[in-house]
Amino acid sequence: MTLSLGWLSALLAGVFSAHILQTLCFPYFWRDLLFLLKVLRYGVRLELSKLTSSPRTVLDRFVQQAQRIPDKPFVIYEGHVHTYRDVELRSNRLANVFQESVKLRKGDCVGLLMNNEPDFLCAWFGLAKVGCSVAFLNTNIRSKSLLHCFNCCGAKTLVVGSDLVEGLHGILDVLLESNIQVWVMGGQGEHPRVHTLLDKLDAVSDQPVPAALRATTSLKAPTLYIFTSGTTGLPKAAVITHLQSLKAAAGFWAFGATEDDVMYIPLPLYHSAASLIGIGGTIELGASCVLKKKFSASQFWTDCRKHNVTVFQYIGELCRYLCNQPKTAGDQVHKVRMGVGNGLRQDVWREFQSRFGNIKMCEVYGSTEGNLCFMNHIGKIGTVGRSNFFYRLLFKYDLVKYDMVKDEAVKNSNGFCQRVEKGETGLLLSKVSALSPFFGYAGSKQLTEKKLMRNVFSKGDAYFNTGDLMAEDQDGFICFRDRVGDTFRWKGENVATTEITETLGLVDFIQEVNVYGVEVQGHEGRVGMAAVIVRAGMAFDGEKLFEHVTRDIPPYARPLFIRLQEVMEMTSTFKQQKFQLVQSGFNPSTTSDPLYVLEYQQKSYIPLTDRIYQSIQAGERKL
Repeated sequence: MTLSLGWLSALLAGVFSAHILQTLCFPYFWRDLLFLLKVLRYGVRLELSKLTSSPRTVLDRFVQQAQRIPDKPFVIYEGHVHTYRDVELRSNRLANVFQESVKLRKGDCVGLLMNNEPDFLCAWFGLAKVGCSVAFLNTNIRSKSLLHCFNCCGAKTLVVGSDLVEGLHGILDVLLESNIQVWVMGGQGEHPRVHTLLDKLDAVSDQPVPAALRATTSLKAPTLYIFTSGTTGLPKAAVITHLQSLKAAAGFWAFGATEDDVMYIPLPLYHSAASLIGIGGTIELGASCVLKKKFSASQFWTDCRKHNVTVFQYIGELCRYLCNQPKTAGDQVHKVRMGVGNGLRQDVWREFQSRFGNIKMCEVYGSTEGNLCFMNHIGKIGTVGRSNFFYRLLFKYDLVKYDMVKDEAVKNSNGFCQRVEKGETGLLLSKVSALSPFFGYAGSKQLTEKKLMRNVFSKGDAYFNTGDLMAEDQDGFICFRDRVGDTFRWKGENVATTEITETLGLVDFIQEVNVYGVEVQGHEGRVGMAAVIVRAGMAFDGEKLFEHVTRDIPPYARPLFIRLQEVMEMTSTFKQQKFQLVQSGFNPSTTSDPLYVLEYQQKSYIPLTDRIYQSIQAGERKL
């Protein structure tokens, strides 16, 4: 008996000691394991679905939810409730119009140029129901970019929102001459020279088209094209497969959202965050969402209280805008319990939670076209994701040394990349494999290949180059540091410097231009700045440059600052030197080069004085 008690005591002491050791050395072990098991369970479902002759898609899930919960609100927009049945029947009608009037067929690609509204979803689902892939077009893009988007994804039809038709004025002739049919979500007679959709809805049935049209034999088949600035040049059409859509749709669920939640989606639907994670996630759960045409900081909390919002989507800027609103006694009077997004800065994160309550902020890291995703399921402030032993077994990624001055990865004597130590900053690379495929870009194998790095650690391997500098601490938390190459991020958008450089180069007095992003105190991301060499015999013309920039460049991509130079510095490989320009910033007291700032009231670029600089640093001047 005494011996048995001794063994029992020893066992209990061992278990207790192991628990203490695990708590001290591996504090996140059980939370990591449970989260990974949850994600793996969903992944196994996807893998099993891939083996069937007709795998289930996000659209299939929507149709299923419309049958299961037809009267439940799906989308709440500008005070109007659209149930799952409403959207199902209207998308059925549109599918019939697309078949009968637009003459679309399974396999066609269609461009969708619409602002956030319920009919964006109805058109998207209607097109998918007749077997079409859909190219989501950024509503900020200009004529040259729009034509490029059609060329690279092979679309021959454009569906455009009635409020965006006027924006096609300068390019409509070119579209029609290119045999691209334009259909507007409007009624007859509203828009001459284009076809109309809404006046044809009443004449068609709301019964579904044959399910075989939307069926796919492979989850790796493209269903969407979402345009991203990437690292260089014109927008690139990232291929979005059914598999990627299904993975993104599990985001809310993975973080603990349920069908009882009400989501708030203020981000543009042409981006993957709102469409794939936001709408897709709402569908996967059978939840409801509040869709905003545009984000409004002043309306945000009013909307959340009115509609009992519990989960919202964000980018880092969004939370800062909310923190900049005047404080009220009702700042913590709401039911919001979770935010899902990316780019939330540490100081804003802390201020947001301190002011608006203990809202769980769930950071997600991953690019639209990328093959890697990090999720900060622990909620540690300032980190974009979490890695651990289990994660690394499934997803092969590495952080490698990067030379910011040469703008390239550091290689060893054998020509291979070098991994950084824990805590050090490095370029994030993700191995391309059957488990983590990279589907690339439509219309250009060259662009797809350019995004890959080969022979990274051994001959024949291939890694997706994220273009992001990251660091992983001793506990496995991933922190975002910066972007490399020719892209910077401002107001939630990627800005490709090559495209802006080409646009500015069309101004007659500009000989050479180098576009880059600079940090501004109190703002996320980097704002655009351009170093310019003026042609001999000509002078800098701020008004002419202002007219050119505001006409041809989207607001978020416009260079706020101009720096005049005599000589443009180059790297040893004859690339424009950006590092020193980025480091020197836009302080007029620390550079002898003339500096100018974009001034909307005077419709010109005006000299950047110390007084203007101080007002920007103090947050008094709107950027």
